[in-house]
Amino acid sequence: MQPLLQFTRRVFGLAVFFAGAAQLAAAETEPVTFCSYNLKNWLTMERSAGLPPTSKPEAERARAVNILASIHPDILGVCEIGTADDLAELQLRLLQAGVDLPYTEMAHGGDETRRLALLSRLPIKARNSQTSLTYQIGAQTLPLQRGILDVTIAITPTFDLHLLGVHLKSMRTIPEADQAEMRRNEARLLRLHVDALFAQERGARILAYGDFNAHRNDPTVAEVMGSPRTGETTLLDVLLRDANGEVWTHFWDTADVYSRLDYCFTSRLLRPHIDTRNSCIHSERDFHKASDHRPLVLKIRPEPIMK
Repeated sequence: MQPLLQFTRRVFGLAVFFAGAAQLAAAETEPVTFCSYNLKNWLTMERSAGLPPTSKPEAERARAVNILASIHPDILGVCEIGTADDLAELQLRLLQAGVDLPYTEMAHGGDETRRLALLSRLPIKARNSQTSLTYQIGAQTLPLQRGILDVTIAITPTFDLHLLGVHLKSMRTIPEADQAEMRRNEARLLRLHVDALFAQERGARILAYGDFNAHRNDPTVAEVMGSPRTGETTLLDVLLRDANGEVWTHFWDTADVYSRLDYCFTSRLLRPHIDTRNSCIHSERDFHKASDHRPLVLKIRPEPIMK
């Protein structure tokens, strides 16, 4: 019986080993779900003239979490979040909804009220967020209002994903300077940051995402993508659509205007990893009960699906 028992144990041990190896291999081939979402003022602010500041209404927060739970992202990049406490609240609500994203990063620029944040199921390998970038318009020195959120996440041991989150100047006019010129200068700062990353890592897999507050033919978008368009450091626009084939990401209810203001741009070497068939603009009939933006969803595969 002893030899038979030893043989049985060996067979069982091998079975466990191969089962574990199969699970690991499957994990390394499963797509990573990335989501970019402007949360619309998940922060404390004055919401009605003459009344004290309040947090984002509970109904809006609950709906935003429900939407995100249905997406179930592995990596979530958000705009318009307030303090670290606001981020912790979002993280806890997501956890209670079944989405565990334990690793986080926050960034801001000249505006410390509306910040950028990233939450991830996977560990953050490196951080290089930019919070003090400035640019010149005439004699004025102006800050990049929301900064650049910059983290690196290892999708697999051989696949580092560089994520760059931004929220560029809105189209709202202000007395300080021309809003379009401000936005283009902010885009140029992002482009310089991308170029610096390519200088350090020629084959970098980069995903630049967020609310760019620009239309597709705006100089801001051209600035981000880079020139020439055939160059190795060009960023490519990932054109996403909703279930109806529409591309708008933002609804301005005051004017009944639907616009594409949110984008995902990838480096050339990342583009083959994007599963465009299963990537989309997430559409919900009552999306406006959470935010005036709709989430962008990218499926990123560890192995390229396009040659």
